[in-house]
Amino acid sequence: MTTYVLVHGAWHTGELFEDVAAPLRIAGHVVHLPTIAGNRPGDVKSTGLAEAIASIVDYLAANDLSDVVLLGHSYGGMIITGVADAVPERIRRLIYWNAFVPNDGECLNDMVPPHYVALFDAMSAQSGDNSVVLPYPIWREAFINDGDADLARSSYDRLNPHPYATFTDRISLKTNPAAMTVAKSYINATEDTALPQSRGWHPRLSEKLGLFRLVQTPGSHEMCFSDPEGLAQAIMIAGRD
Repeated sequence: MTTYVLVHGAWHTGELFEDVAAPLRIAGHVVHLPTIAGNRPGDVKSTGLAEAIASIVDYLAANDLSDVVLLGHSYGGMIITGVADAVPERIRRLIYWNAFVPNDGECLNDMVPPHYVALFDAMSAQSGDNSVVLPYPIWREAFINDGDADLARSSYDRLNPHPYATFTDRISLKTNPAAMTVAKSYINATEDTALPQSRGWHPRLSEKLGLFRLVQTPGSHEMCFSDPEGLAQAIMIAGRD
């Protein structure tokens, strides 16, 4: 039995991983699905990266969790890196699923193409609360390109505005990921086009982990909706000893 803590990406909440958690629980594992500060219902959208990281550190402490396999999806890679730096004694393994891997002093926007930064800058300026939303055409074509139109629309309708400061704040780490002694895995969904293929997730970001286990699986950036069972299988491979 393994204790998994699955940390969602931008615009999501923990409950959107329920379909992924179900096969893990059937296999006998314990699964936690916290929602990061800034994405919980009623949260203010002024949340910064340090507060977002602290919310998951606090979740582990409040639930007395240790020997955890901690997964982060996309933006969640920023969060799990900060959590592992803060409380390494609670973590057995980190799993990055098509996730950002920051070094000390980097922000998420340092790792995305300039046209995304320009888009998010403009959207946050117009939002009134420094939040950003993902335009539906980008979601449909680049994020969930392996789903049909009905799934794309129904999943998009479950997203929430995201606090933009978590993209622009620079992370503060005592130890960069490659130097962390915790075991690390990277799940690469091979049809993921959320980032341009010329600046893709693997190997550009995964190689920042130093020594890591690579697990490749067919699927898009949002296979938590389009193939949750396939994602669960990849997680179990990535998370096993």
